[in-house]
Amino acid sequence: MKGAGGTQGGTGQFFMGLAMMCGGFYLLFNAIQVSSSFGLGYGLYRVNAFGQGMSITTGMVMLPFIIGIVMVFFDAKSKLAWLLSLGSLTALIVGVISSIQFHFKSMSAFELIVILVLAFGGLGLFLRSLKDAPTSDTQAK
Repeated sequence: MKGAGGTQGGTGQFFMGLAMMCGGFYLLFNAIQVSSSFGLGYGLYRVNAFGQGMSITTGMVMLPFIIGIVMVFFDAKSKLAWLLSLGSLTALIVGVISSIQFHFKSMSAFELIVILVLAFGGLGLFLRSLKDAPTSDTQAK
C-alpha cells in the first residue's frame, strides 16, 4: 500500500507532521504584529539633487500614475502611457512593502521554543513521511 506522496512513507507521520506544522506556523504568525507608516504624506524615496535632499511622497508617485492612466485610455498602444502607469504602480507597491514593519509580541522563551519545535519539527516530520520507509527486504541486507 502506498503512503504519503505515493511512497512507502508513513501516513501517520504525514498527518502528525502536517498538524504540528500548521499549529506551529499559526502560532508563529499570530505572534507577529505588522504595522505601517504609509500615507499620502509618507516619503517613499529620498533623492539628493543639487546638494538638497528631496523626498518623493506617495502623492508624487500618484501623479504619473494618473497621467499614465489618462494616456492609456486615450491611446492604449502608447508605450509611454503603459510605462508611466506600470512604473508608478510598481513604485507605489514597493513603497508600501518597504514601509511595513514587523514586531514580535512579547512572549517567554518557553513559548518561543514550543512554537519553533512545533513549526519546524512538524516540517521535518512532514518531509520525512514523503520519502520511502525502509521495508523488511532492505533491512535484511
